[in-house]
Amino acid sequence: MKLSNVIVAGAGKSGIASANLLNRHGTDVILYDGNVNVDIKAIQSKFEFPEKVKFKLGEMTPQLLEGMDLFVISPGIPLDAPFMKIVSESGIPIWGEIELAYYFSKGIIAGITGTNGKTTTTTLVGEIFKAYRSDSMIVGNIGIPFTDLADKTKDDTLISAELSSFQLETVHTFRPHVAAVLNLTPDHLNRHYTFDNYVNAKLRITMNQTPDDYLVLNYDDPEIRKRKGSFGNARLIWFSRKEELPQGVYIKSGIIRIADGEDIISIIDTDDITIPGDHNVENVLAAAAVSYYMGVPASYIRDSIKAFKGVEHRIEFVREKDGVRFYNDSKGTNPDAAIKGILSMKGPTYLIGGGYDKQSDYGEWIDAFGGKVKKLILIGETKEKIAEACRSKGFEDYIFMDTLKDAVDYCGEKAVSGDMVLLSPACASWDMFKSYEERGDLFRKYVNEL
Repeated sequence: MKLSNVIVAGAGKSGIASANLLNRHGTDVILYDGNVNVDIKAIQSKFEFPEKVKFKLGEMTPQLLEGMDLFVISPGIPLDAPFMKIVSESGIPIWGEIELAYYFSKGIIAGITGTNGKTTTTTLVGEIFKAYRSDSMIVGNIGIPFTDLADKTKDDTLISAELSSFQLETVHTFRPHVAAVLNLTPDHLNRHYTFDNYVNAKLRITMNQTPDDYLVLNYDDPEIRKRKGSFGNARLIWFSRKEELPQGVYIKSGIIRIADGEDIISIIDTDDITIPGDHNVENVLAAAAVSYYMGVPASYIRDSIKAFKGVEHRIEFVREKDGVRFYNDSKGTNPDAAIKGILSMKGPTYLIGGGYDKQSDYGEWIDAFGGKVKKLILIGETKEKIAEACRSKGFEDYIFMDTLKDAVDYCGEKAVSGDMVLLSPACASWDMFKSYEERGDLFRKYVNEL
């Protein structure tokens, strides 16, 4: 496919990385953004070849699309954004960042998706890969655009890629050698509208796989199990925390084992897993399966799991002060993820929640409090909605705060020795913060200032 002239939509990290990749291969780029207030000078400083990038801000027009070979859309832009109707009617191919990166990349890809656990699993898989081959890469929704590194890959480069539903909506030929779907619970319904739409976007990860590829699935997840017949051509590899499987990855007598149809390989004692919570045992099972079927020997998998300390913003221990332990779970951006956060707490908990509304239902999250939550401190645009859900569940121990700092200060004042303080919002961050990372970083800052 000729890529002489390409429009890239979105002036964020993904769009800039896509433009740079195209420029490196001789393509002239028009960077489009509907926001007329974009700081062009600030963005130009991020381009490797600023002279090869033109800007178009504001309204999309059919004239802008004339002579273009490709339209690359950033994952943060919905496919039903008003200007996309003009793009679709033009007949120009529409790719996302992952499809563009795949076009330019070599290497062997492990693609990981699901509602929760993606970042932890992708990071662990990446650490296992790097232990085995030092030139391995971790890319995708984890914060490193695949387009940043795609053309730096070699035929034998191992790539661990975290893939969101937004990114998977726009893949066409993308084919990971090993794909994993960790779990499926409602999320991003403000974007996908229905759960089925969301699931269908996730399952695009496997649509181009062949019988030479592998699809790793969670046997314990009811939504995955009931879609058993819709997974295409890849060889299915199940993992389970609860069941001993005749073939797959499972736990027996406290040992994670892989039954590959010929041998049973012992990987690690679950007591040697340092990251807390049953959900992290599931993440380790998935990572072991992905790595094994990507060709990594068991010894590298075992040693990397033992050494793994988790990721930032996911039930991350911050500090103990006067017997009170503070945990940052800013990446708990939906109720199901936040349930895992609260279940990981070992004592009475002050819970900070609330944020940007993704049209989630908070009932099951509140049910999971189970007498453990001493006080729920609510911030952000969803605080009234969550409070209403609390009242409907008979939970009245909540309080409103205006800022995250106010919430941390309140917890620092009220919590006593033996208590836990957990930031696990069950919501996205975009109402008050640029990202969940910024929210988590500020939480750590405020905790360390107590």
